[in-house]
Amino acid sequence: MSRAMLAVVPYSFAAVKPAPEQPHRSQVSIKTQKKASRSSTAGFGAKKREPLWQCVKNCGACCKLDKGPAFPSPEEIFDDPSDIQLYKSLVGMDGWCIHFEKSTRTCSIYADRPYFCRVEPDVFETLYGIDKKKFNKEACSSCIDTIKAVYGSQSEELDKFKNAIRS
Repeated sequence: MSRAMLAVVPYSFAAVKPAPEQPHRSQVSIKTQKKASRSSTAGFGAKKREPLWQCVKNCGACCKLDKGPAFPSPEEIFDDPSDIQLYKSLVGMDGWCIHFEKSTRTCSIYADRPYFCRVEPDVFETLYGIDKKKFNKEACSSCIDTIKAVYGSQSEELDKFKNAIRS
């Protein structure tokens, strides 16, 4: 579960076990991505492509764990005290995750990151009660809000994300 979702989606949840590791979006074939992209009818029979969530390499907005009072606190999100404690233990003095490598904008523990740092349909369903059919829309919305909060609404990171989810 990405930290973006953790700080954006104001749902409460019970303690859960980590979801099984899913392949990173970049490991999924283009053909699979195209199949996963849903279309809906948009006025006068035109087709509207819904965004397909994907992580944009070297963004890291979700790794800014202390986003301020506009976002829910860990106590408002987690029911399990051990999740609250784990989340707080990851917050560095500057508000960024202690495992976020600022020079490369990568996670030093990506393969072993906590379950709440994973943006995956099963995790969203388990943690937030978001149906898998709504995953792309909710994940995209959450990332957009987080990127705006961290980098600004006119940022290169936001432009890259919006371009990625539309292609």
